[in-house]
Amino acid sequence: MAAMPSEHDYRAVRARTLALAAPLSAEDCCVQSMPDASPAKWHLGHTAWFFETFVLEVCEPGFEPFDSAFRVLFNSYYQAVGARHPRPQRGLLTRPSLARVLEYRADVDRRMGAVLASGQAQALANVVVLGLHHEQQHQELLLTDIKHLLWCNPLNPAYTGAPRPVAAPAPLAWHPFPGGVVEIGHSGSGFCYDNELPRHRVYLEPYALASRLVTNGEYAAFVAAGGYADPAWWLSEGWDWRAAEGLAHPRYWHDSGAGDWHEFTLGGLSALDANAPVVHVTYYEADAFARWSGVRLPTEAEWEHAAAALPVQGPFADAGRLHPGGAGAGLSQIWGEAWQWTASSYGPYPGFQAGPGAIGEYNGKFMVNQYVLRGGSCATPAGHVRASYRNFFPTTAFWQFSGIRLARSV
Repeated sequence: MAAMPSEHDYRAVRARTLALAAPLSAEDCCVQSMPDASPAKWHLGHTAWFFETFVLEVCEPGFEPFDSAFRVLFNSYYQAVGARHPRPQRGLLTRPSLARVLEYRADVDRRMGAVLASGQAQALANVVVLGLHHEQQHQELLLTDIKHLLWCNPLNPAYTGAPRPVAAPAPLAWHPFPGGVVEIGHSGSGFCYDNELPRHRVYLEPYALASRLVTNGEYAAFVAAGGYADPAWWLSEGWDWRAAEGLAHPRYWHDSGAGDWHEFTLGGLSALDANAPVVHVTYYEADAFARWSGVRLPTEAEWEHAAAALPVQGPFADAGRLHPGGAGAGLSQIWGEAWQWTASSYGPYPGFQAGPGAIGEYNGKFMVNQYVLRGGSCATPAGHVRASYRNFFPTTAFWQFSGIRLARSV
């Protein structure tokens, strides 16, 4: 069983969520820009709902919900808990007000403080730890969802200050790994999600990883070379998707018409920084760029094997871009700059078993029609990444800070 987090640790995570929402207006917090995004107000409510439903309801003497209607409104996908408000309609919830949702959070925090201090939640230590990591996931989603919302606004509003210029990267180099039988999956006593288990052996052919992420400038060369107009570089399904969407460049790029590019950032519309890692590309775009470059994307086992020996460093960005991540063994930008697409479909590891009850729905039921990303992004909270962490999204997802690390066989 995990050690119970201290009340200080609990409140630190909860406070960061409020800090991320602080620059937003009540109107910002209510709007849902697409079915795959959620309003900030919903994120605030759902992360309180998790602790009320899975901790307080179980261990609080004389439990009574803050508002019985919230059990449905803020349930995400937990079938075992009961009914859910339809995900695409979360932006229609003008009621409860933002103020009411913040009252809900404060009430849950007060009651959680009491059960943590009294030891009443000790048997649920694993659930409390999971709840804090769950909240960190929603902190990242809050940022990516609000960025998409502000991008939809023709005023190009900013959430934070303009991004800092990025220094010119070192030339891309290739770092070989001998392959062989290696182990991947979480090891040790620290926290992990169930989809990181069990640790197991895989066989890798010799391979090499690029020393750093692909930059905006390098990706712009692909665009300028007609990469979006040549089906030779695209998976068939990806080409059909690109054509249906009418895409000729990454979604957050903007052609100024003067021969240069701008990019929508959390700081608003800015001149495209050619030195910064390209972000917000889909799996299809990442795969097409790799093919055009004459190489490929890494498998998740290759990525983890290469990253496992590297220190997780920071600091990570709270809301903008791009603090330097960890580096070692010739690899840079492994951690905390951009989620890195892999060529691996998201599925269970050999021997995987989902946990019992509603908590078992956390990861396992999504193991279909998605691809794995590794490494964390500039929006990922500090302390929330590790070599075995498996993020996953559909091939068309672009609203995450998802980028490209190249690989090749040797």
